[in-house]
Amino acid sequence: MKVPFSWLKELVDIDITAEELEEKLFSCGFEVEERVDLSAGIDKVVVGVITSIEKQEGTHLSKCVVDCGDYGHEIHITTGASNIFVGAHVPAALDGSTLPGGIHIKKRMMQGFESNGMLCSGEELGLNDDLYPGSDVYGLLILPEDTVPGADICPVVGLDDSIFDISITANRPDCQSILGIAREVAAVLNKPLHMPATDYTTVCEPDAPISVTVEAPDLCPRYMAHYVRNIRMGESPRWMKRHLALCGLRSISNVVDITNHTLLEIGQPMHAFDLDKVAGRCVDVRRARPGEKIVTLDEKEFTLNENNLVICDAEKPVALAGVMGGANSGMDEHTTSLLFECATFARDSVRKTSRSLGQSSDSSARYEKGVDFSSPQLGLARALHLIQQLDCGDITTLEFDCTDGRSTDRKVITTTPEKICDVLGIRVPDEVMIDILTRLSFTVDVENGQWKVSVPLYREDVEGYPDLAEEVIREYGYDHIVPTFLKTAAVTNGGLNDEQKRTLKVKRLLAGQGFYEASTLAFYSTAELDMLHIPADDAARKAIRILNPISENLSIMRTMLAPSMLNVIVDNLKKGNAAGRLAEIAPVYLPKELPLTERPHERQTLCMGVFGPGEDFFTVKGALEALAASLGLSFTYERETETAWLHPGIAASVWCKGKRLGVFGKLSNEINAELKIAKDEKENQNIYLAELDYEALSGCVEGELHYQPISPYPVVKRDLALVCDEAVTCGEIEDTIRKASPLVTDVSLFDIYRGKNLGEGKKSMAFSLVLADPHGEMDAEQVERTVKKILGNLKYKLNIEIR
Repeated sequence: MKVPFSWLKELVDIDITAEELEEKLFSCGFEVEERVDLSAGIDKVVVGVITSIEKQEGTHLSKCVVDCGDYGHEIHITTGASNIFVGAHVPAALDGSTLPGGIHIKKRMMQGFESNGMLCSGEELGLNDDLYPGSDVYGLLILPEDTVPGADICPVVGLDDSIFDISITANRPDCQSILGIAREVAAVLNKPLHMPATDYTTVCEPDAPISVTVEAPDLCPRYMAHYVRNIRMGESPRWMKRHLALCGLRSISNVVDITNHTLLEIGQPMHAFDLDKVAGRCVDVRRARPGEKIVTLDEKEFTLNENNLVICDAEKPVALAGVMGGANSGMDEHTTSLLFECATFARDSVRKTSRSLGQSSDSSARYEKGVDFSSPQLGLARALHLIQQLDCGDITTLEFDCTDGRSTDRKVITTTPEKICDVLGIRVPDEVMIDILTRLSFTVDVENGQWKVSVPLYREDVEGYPDLAEEVIREYGYDHIVPTFLKTAAVTNGGLNDEQKRTLKVKRLLAGQGFYEASTLAFYSTAELDMLHIPADDAARKAIRILNPISENLSIMRTMLAPSMLNVIVDNLKKGNAAGRLAEIAPVYLPKELPLTERPHERQTLCMGVFGPGEDFFTVKGALEALAASLGLSFTYERETETAWLHPGIAASVWCKGKRLGVFGKLSNEINAELKIAKDEKENQNIYLAELDYEALSGCVEGELHYQPISPYPVVKRDLALVCDEAVTCGEIEDTIRKASPLVTDVSLFDIYRGKNLGEGKKSMAFSLVLADPHGEMDAEQVERTVKKILGNLKYKLNIEIR
């Protein structure tokens, strides 16, 4: 929110600089995101008086002699402006001066004459008519005749000012106005607050009856309106134009400016209905009927429903409550009678309407944060005062105040100074706390050691003594707080637990295998499950539906990671990234039953995605083998044909200690074709996916891994070429070999051969074995016994022969 320093000075007697005030605001809990100095970039620009003018023949230029006071009484400056005259007071940028935008002015020759500066327009100083009259004139800015030659231009034209851009937190809607910030400034500086004038006099009776009703008091707790006749549209005074301009608004007309000024100053959004356009001269606040339409002031048409709060006349909606008025009831140059509106609308109602219709305004931004119950009365009184001050209408005696019946008495909190200090953890003197609360417009009555604190009506965020403690400490100073331990606290070494260390180790291992870590959203839609051809009766379909999703594409909690990983891969391929390796460890959300009766199980899952022309099935298998080795485990693999989203001939399930951990393999050709990401429709992208139950994997790890010394005895290597049926898998053979003898320390496949000489349905698989005895050196007889036992087991269990 933009807050001009000069406007604050009108409400508080500020005796410190803008820089010092910025620090004060920070100290009491208000973040000043930026402080804009209006004079920044302007240097050595002064008031000059033109004492003589000589036209340069054959050009549009004029040679001027300018009196700049102490800077020189006869400074020669050439200008091309046409509105110059002898005696004109104008801004003069002297030799060596700077203007906004980093423009440097130096003396130079112009048409054979030396010019020692430049005479400036309002635009060149960063001004407009609302900031200073005459700034929009094409030509020089003409200053008042009483300005002193040589005086700095900034104070003369009001550029000796600063604008604070303050971030207002959601719990302080009372500060989304100049008055709200002024209250805080008055408190922190211990200065009196000069409230804006709100007095006015009714001068006439209404000329015709008006009706105001509220049918939805739950969405509109308070609705105030006042009738003003004989509207006289005109120009706003200079001070009001400047106020609006400093906050980023342009002046429109006196009546319109009053509503905008009240919004900025008091924080109360206002709207004015042209009663000549309000059918039946009646106003009704109600929920919209399905299908009703409205065209707002910005000429956008919206179709409404019963969730939208509208303000209607006898025939139609004339405003979106809290968002924007309708084009069919707005003011124009022919307006003669107005009904001024000030209200409190439910913040959630305004927010939902604004977002669902995609329509926002300054009013909706304030209503979404909250407008307190007492604000409409103050805002309406201030607007009527300005109507009378600017003499732009006759205030009638007709006023409406429709409320939901709630009390307007101040809230009283009963507490003790000890309770407040216990929250802070330090002892603040009672008299200091009472002084702080009083400066913040609270009242404190002390009775028998108890405090009865009366809360200002605009501080709806203060509900109990912890809130009072916050008010005290932000004014007393957070630097007074002494760091202490909680009573139940204890010093720990900190760091990561075993599970966190294991997860970090896995991530580092995968990074070493060339994988980048992916991070996907925890929700997607049933379309993602359809994309992977997940069967209707699959457990993955048992997903938790979100009650109020951001969009239908993010409507269910994920039950598996593969759909999200595939979407990331597809997105990369479409953007020209032809190859990559991705991995993610994240939870999936598995409900015990639907609808939910208890929290779902958040099961940690590992998903891997590999794509690109150089990748294959063994890329993923190799990464899994490295993962198993790093955790001191051994994986076995079985052919997988039941997973709908994997190629039935290039897929495997992963097992460890009798537990099925998950699956991996190539993406189904059918799904690959449906993605339409290949350049040639007859070809498919090379995509491989893996999804493992990481929680089950962690359960297979037995404690921490320990260093195992290398055996001092030599190992023995043997190669075996084995003939087996086509149906026999590599995993089955490896598992049989390992179980045959504890002396087998490593088994690896290095060749597969198929030929007519082997017979129908046969293949040859060559394995390299490493044998080692940790207790001594193996002799030839021991090696032969071990190999013979291995071959016997292979023959007995898998019907495998040595080739």
